[in-house]
Amino acid sequence: MTGRSMAAMLRWGRIRTMRLATAFLALSGLTAAAELKLGKPLTLTEATTIGAVLADPGPLTGKTVQVKGKVTEVCMMMGCWMALADPSSGAILRVKVNDGDIVFPKESTGKMAVAEGKLAKIELTRDQAVARARHEAEEQGRKFDPNSVKSGVTIYQIQGAGAIVYP
Repeated sequence: MTGRSMAAMLRWGRIRTMRLATAFLALSGLTAAAELKLGKPLTLTEATTIGAVLADPGPLTGKTVQVKGKVTEVCMMMGCWMALADPSSGAILRVKVNDGDIVFPKESTGKMAVAEGKLAKIELTRDQAVARARHEAEEQGRKFDPNSVKSGVTIYQIQGAGAIVYP
């Protein structure tokens, strides 16, 4: 083999390696930009606005609903809940799952998401509301003053079955 043909083979090998590396990086970028599907597939064809759900939750309580919003918070301990904000009204609704059923990625904060599940009504006494707020503050690394909770509360949240987080 001549020196010239050896140099040509080496050059061709480097070109082929560069093409493979470029193709790999392009495919990696496509994968990273894909939506993240969590839990069960969504079954409803349309989302109800979070504002509409919270304005009149009674008829929807116990029924499967789908909402879309910007992820404002995610459970930092287990990824067992995320809070979604309505893009137009700013109303916030929590999507909660049983630990381990779905793990909402902490990196979801700031991204748009669609979530589906049964709307649940939770009535808490003042003591229960204090315990819940204390737990959430610890989870999120925030300070908590029990005197900030004046009475019991009624909370609506979605018992999540499935979700899609968009890039």
